[in-house]
Amino acid sequence: MSTAWGYAVAPSDGSPLFYESWGERGQTTPVLLCDGIGCDGYVWRHLRHDLGERYCIHPHYRGHGRTAPPRDPARVTMEDLADDVACVLDDALVDRAVLIGHSMGVQVALETYRRHPTRVAGLVLLCGASSHLLRTFRGSAALEGWLPTIQKWIHRVPGVINRVTRTVLPTRLAYEVASRLEIRRELIEPGDFMPYLEGMARIDARLFVAMLSAAGHHSADDLLPEVTVPTLVVSGGRDGFTPPDRSRAIAAAVPNAEMLEIPNASHTAPIEHPHLVNFTVRDFLARRIDGPTETTSQDPQPS
Repeated sequence: MSTAWGYAVAPSDGSPLFYESWGERGQTTPVLLCDGIGCDGYVWRHLRHDLGERYCIHPHYRGHGRTAPPRDPARVTMEDLADDVACVLDDALVDRAVLIGHSMGVQVALETYRRHPTRVAGLVLLCGASSHLLRTFRGSAALEGWLPTIQKWIHRVPGVINRVTRTVLPTRLAYEVASRLEIRRELIEPGDFMPYLEGMARIDARLFVAMLSAAGHHSADDLLPEVTVPTLVVSGGRDGFTPPDRSRAIAAAVPNAEMLEIPNASHTAPIEHPHLVNFTVRDFLARRIDGPTETTSQDPQPS
């Protein structure tokens, strides 16, 4: 599968926006992948190959992966990221796409639908929340309360913080900590998760907490009953970052939304249960986006 690279230019502040694309144009509705905060594609490791020849676009957020930090450091809100999605679609010459979002990418996808509804053909919302991301993190609002203090300390000694994160995060020790706090280590290989830690280590801590704060303040709850495009919601029953109640609330509020809840899955469900997630997404796209097709496949059961 050959991959093309490109750069769009954000009209808001002139920041260059990296994106990659692959697949065949014109056969089916394109897909655009919206990462979670701190991510530049690790969670799509299996899904990107399972989508076959469908034309796919994967942008890197401001200050993530191959996209440089924004020229205006304040331009990291969900509204800015949604406008960036539309800008990338313009540059890729795509009129409409299905937005597949993971974690914070759920908020980005919903905000894109609010601001650019004609560009969105459908929504696939994985392990995310529609509002106030920090209020239910690990079952409490403690992170929301602590974040202003964390931001203050990071801005006092950003160089020190960045050096520490670049040393500590991309290590097996960090993987071991993550496996005890969230990810299901019996379901995920270190090689699937280490790219996340390596990507996180490269992000400026000031940008990360600014974007996290923006996600914490953002809400698309009011938008959910007005969504008219086909929508699929996927959650992990053991997701401690965005508990399944958040996904259930989205599915209940969006008219005719479909939902898959995987009992034995955490926040990284797409790489813990790739067969089930990939089948569900592919089936949804075939039925609700591309039109009805005959299938003899049996739905796999959650493990």
